Amino acid sequence: MEITLQKKNSTDAKITINLSEADYKNKYNEKLKEYGKKSQIKGFRPGKVPAGLIQKMYGKSILVEEVNELLSKSITEYIKEHNLPVIGDPLPETESVVNIDWDNQKDFEFVYDIGLIPEFSFNLATIEATKYDIQPDEKVINETLENLRNQYGKMTSPEESAEGDFIYGEINEKGSEHKHNSSIPLSKVEKVELDKFTHKKKGDTITFELEKALKDSGDIAYITGLSVEEAATKKGTFEFTISNISRPEPAPLDQEFFDKIFGKDVVTTEEEFKAKLKDTITENYIRESEQYLDKEIQDNLVETTAIDFPNDFLKKWLLISNQGKITQEQIDNEFDLYLKELKWTLIKNKVAEQADVKVENDEIIAFTKKLIIQQFGGMNISPDMEEGLNKIADNYLKQDKGKNYVKVFEQVLGEKVFTYLREQAPLKNKKVTVDEFKELVKL
Repeated sequence: MEITLQKKNSTDAKITINLSEADYKNKYNEKLKEYGKKSQIKGFRPGKVPAGLIQKMYGKSILVEEVNELLSKSITEYIKEHNLPVIGDPLPETESVVNIDWDNQKDFEFVYDIGLIPEFSFNLATIEATKYDIQPDEKVINETLENLRNQYGKMTSPEESAEGDFIYGEINEKGSEHKHNSSIPLSKVEKVELDKFTHKKKGDTITFELEKALKDSGDIAYITGLSVEEAATKKGTFEFTISNISRPEPAPLDQEFFDKIFGKDVVTTEEEFKAKLKDTITENYIRESEQYLDKEIQDNLVETTAIDFPNDFLKKWLLISNQGKITQEQIDNEFDLYLKELKWTLIKNKVAEQADVKVENDEIIAFTKKLIIQQFGGMNISPDMEEGLNKIADNYLKQDKGKNYVKVFEQVLGEKVFTYLREQAPLKNKKVTVDEFKELVKL
């Protein structure tokens, strides 16, 4: 066997593999014998089928299978032995495959196109990013408290509707026979039209202009029963006949409420509750601040790091490897985004290598369990529930032929890389309010 590498440039190369009969003959003959032992052909006893008949019936398929196995093993070993920075998979040149005479040919030549990623470097000292220290003020704390009290409160049925109520009943477009049982959260109604919906009782009919009372097409679709597309252009006079009124009554600031939010007896007074709430809000915004900072760091590194890519090879590889799931047009349209994501993956892996960042199996399991707990609303896990949680995590990581394990591995690796980058980058620090941070995120 002879394997040669021909580099066209820093990103594109060809690997040529020349096989002689001696390279595959022994394995080929062994497989012929195996087929002869297992084959059951009418007129012959098991294991007594003539070798010539076996070769005639199965020889070509065995030869193709053996040659392909040898090629796959050889090219993988060659790439590993020569430490080639390959991206994607080697792609066989069509001509070297379609012109093969499997019936008569003994020696073969196969040519593969490969894409290479040249050596690149980055400079963490040039990163320009800001770490925002988000300070929740009394307004944010009070709004959060109000939302929690409403969420854990109970519903009452007042005689008259008021701002913030929910009214239930039947809606119809004036002049149309279409009717729909619905509910209207009065918080969704425009302020200028709200008077038409308040101080109403069961049995009252409200007449209103749809486009004046409601602006969001999603709300209009929900209330009228129309599709979102229809709701986007719907106008006209509607009538709503009230059958019931509901009003959320905020939960009292008592021990039952405190326990529902933070767990039994974690806080016991209103002062302790508000202090704990402030700490929780601060922690949540620390995570949001870090996510925003990580994106800044990532974008900065991607923008300032020069990496040459084998673009034509990658487009061809994407088309072939996705087996008809995407078109060439889709690849062309989304290729810049793909390169950006690929670039970050290469940078991330190189940072991990240089910083000796490693991911242990215990970390993968712990991260998976954290994800599962979040899906269940962040509930506290008691010791007797731990075994069940471990089984759920184990099953998840084994699903999809281990792809879930790889996915979680990449998530954990990404988190550890970002932790390292936050420590190494020359970050600016700035204190901002919650509202100021929200404006920054919009930009």
